[in-house]
Amino acid sequence: MAEHAYDFDLFVIGGGSGGVRAARLAAISGAKVGIAEEYRMGGTCVIRGCVPKKFMVYASRYGKDIKKAAGYGWTAENVSYDHGIFAAAMHAEVDRLSGIYFRNLKNAGVEIYEERAEFVDAHTLRLKGSGKTITAEKILIAVGGRPWRPSPEELPGVEHAITSNEVFHLEELPKHIVIAGGGYIAVEFAHVFAGLGVPTCLVYRGEEVLRGFDADVRTAVHEGLKDAGVRVITGVVFDRIDKRDDADLPLRITLSEGGHIDADVVLMAVGRRPNTEGLGCEAAGVALDGQGAVVVDEWSKTNVANIWAVGDVTDRVALTPVAIREGHAFAETEFYDKPWHFDHADIPTAVFTQPEVGTVGLSESDARKAHGAVDIYKTNFRPMKNALNGDTSRIMMKIVVRASDERVLGVHIVGDDAAEIIQAVGIAVKMGVTKPDFDRTCALHPSAAEELVTMRTKWVPEVTG
Repeated sequence: MAEHAYDFDLFVIGGGSGGVRAARLAAISGAKVGIAEEYRMGGTCVIRGCVPKKFMVYASRYGKDIKKAAGYGWTAENVSYDHGIFAAAMHAEVDRLSGIYFRNLKNAGVEIYEERAEFVDAHTLRLKGSGKTITAEKILIAVGGRPWRPSPEELPGVEHAITSNEVFHLEELPKHIVIAGGGYIAVEFAHVFAGLGVPTCLVYRGEEVLRGFDADVRTAVHEGLKDAGVRVITGVVFDRIDKRDDADLPLRITLSEGGHIDADVVLMAVGRRPNTEGLGCEAAGVALDGQGAVVVDEWSKTNVANIWAVGDVTDRVALTPVAIREGHAFAETEFYDKPWHFDHADIPTAVFTQPEVGTVGLSESDARKAHGAVDIYKTNFRPMKNALNGDTSRIMMKIVVRASDERVLGVHIVGDDAAEIIQAVGIAVKMGVTKPDFDRTCALHPSAAEELVTMRTKWVPEVTG
């Protein structure tokens, strides 16, 4: 075997989903590959994101499902919830999945360093724990993102709050939790804790949650929070957080409008930032944008010829499957002579509120800006399964269609199983499906999803004044 000019053909910084996929595929091709992960293999999704969060969503839904079962003849007595039992099971599964990531890399021949790597120059990295210096022909940055919160100068007392990193490690359920933010993380956890019986308050600076989503989705989710018993306060922000000794609810949040709320847990869910601080990108000459994201082209290539970046650190689309596809494309392009890059259009996504959101394509507003005239089809109905269980929640479905050729530009669902439905719909939208294609498709009855192919009447907005 020929001598390597560098220690590695490829070195990956970060052991999340994107980095692991790229490292494993490159190693299988015969390349000499190393990877450094300073915390645990699996990254945000497996360790402190999608996976444990979805388990918490499931846990919070069971209580409501048990109550609703009475309408179908089931009787359950002495029902209780033990957070310790659930948390132990959740963390055991996270450990198992992290171990699988580790073993898959090992089996592929990847050399693993369980420490932080930082740039010395464009081809050289220093491992912070051991101080060892290594070189690589190609380097892939896949360090993901991290929760952002204001500095103590911007928000006095912010050190008393937790972020989405720590929320999974609460040993006991809060007596009263206050959540700052209106994005998907904030609204998902608001539903989780409310579903577990915790008095929950959401404070958001805007007027309606989920900025950037379709307006009808935002309205449905905002109202759903209230229906779930979440106290929603809009148009204000935290002014300060004070800790009071010997109080049952020791944290007092003073709001910008002058009022206050008391809590024992405060969760800051006000956004995320690319995790490039201290990475040494300037030493390698890697360009960052104003938010600290690595600037890349459509091939995930930075301004430095031998350095690439994938996943949340690029601040393109912060979704685990996107990072995986970007990492896969990088590996096949560079190590298999199969050049391709990921297309970021029409990515199906979900928000695991209760009921959940499933969406693909453009919102109505974005569709009008990009394509001019659009037709809107939408429905709002009570699903069949709620006919007997006393649940009054409804399902909202909306199809955004380009008027000129009837191509479907976006599909938006708020309701139970929305995420499961939107995955299949996403295939059709990606293929360029038209509204007549939906109309020609036979409905599957009885199901909630059949409404997508039975909508025939265009929605006409009310005109007032």
